[in-house]
Amino acid sequence: MSADPAAAVRHPGPARRPRRIAVSTGEEAPSAGSSRSGPAGLGDVVRVMGEWQYDGGPVQLHPGDVGWFWRFGAERTAEAVRTWSRAGEVLALGLLDGAELLRLAFAPEALRDEELARRVAEDVSAPERGVLPEGEAYVEAPTGALLQDLLSEDGWRSGEPWTLLRRDLGAPVPDPGVRVEVVGPEQAHEWAAVVRASFGGSTFTDERWRAMAAGAPYAGARCLIVRDEQGEAVAAVSVWSAGEGRPGLIEPMGVHPAHRGRGYGRAVTIAAARALQESGSSGVLVCCPSSNAGAVATYRSAGLDPLPERRDLYREAS
Repeated sequence: MSADPAAAVRHPGPARRPRRIAVSTGEEAPSAGSSRSGPAGLGDVVRVMGEWQYDGGPVQLHPGDVGWFWRFGAERTAEAVRTWSRAGEVLALGLLDGAELLRLAFAPEALRDEELARRVAEDVSAPERGVLPEGEAYVEAPTGALLQDLLSEDGWRSGEPWTLLRRDLGAPVPDPGVRVEVVGPEQAHEWAAVVRASFGGSTFTDERWRAMAAGAPYAGARCLIVRDEQGEAVAAVSVWSAGEGRPGLIEPMGVHPAHRGRGYGRAVTIAAARALQESGSSGVLVCCPSSNAGAVATYRSAGLDPLPERRDLYREAS
């Protein structure tokens, strides 16, 4: 989720009798291990992940996270996705957001599933299983997941705190008071330029925007630009829907460094909330490092309320 320098439904059901967990690292799922679905199966991955998002549930890997990763193309996205299944039903999904970080989502009824948690813990701890490499590694799991307990018991440590924020969209969202445009191919180069400027080291291009926009998650997404009075693009945001009646996600949001301190971060966040409300989302979610006090303040000024902090777990290099 966004670490912006710019400031910068299904409810849990009853537990089921455990059966063997299937996970693989190839196109075909073997009897055990984590599974890659291949590019053709990514649409199903996004659909299932969307069904796991619901109000009051834990903030976890969202279809928008996969959508943002899709800027690298369908093949690379498929290589980065892992699934854990039982009797053909997907119970956990992971995204390798970089070689050393696995971000996870669980089916609501599987958050405390012991067999599943132990299987995932074994897979992330064994480099030969093709999930995380040897040495330093990180796991982002939703608050309350049994996996967090198991990894902590196995010597994984708590990492930096992340602030989760949410705004309910049941009430009207005010006008942001700025000029907002929905981005299409013609504006992609401007959107990309703001993103590059907003995030140090970013190599985002309009070609990557086109790859992202061609992905399955983008069917429920929008990119927005805020312009100043001279018509210059000064802020950019992407919003991702998980389906009507489910919380949507902001990922990423940025304000060009030359235009910070003028309220554009707040304005573009309000514009994002309005766009998600129009798509039928029940709320808007965002996450940023707690150390980025400016970003947290911007999101709060736009009406998002902080939730309890979450910490990644990490394993030190031996």
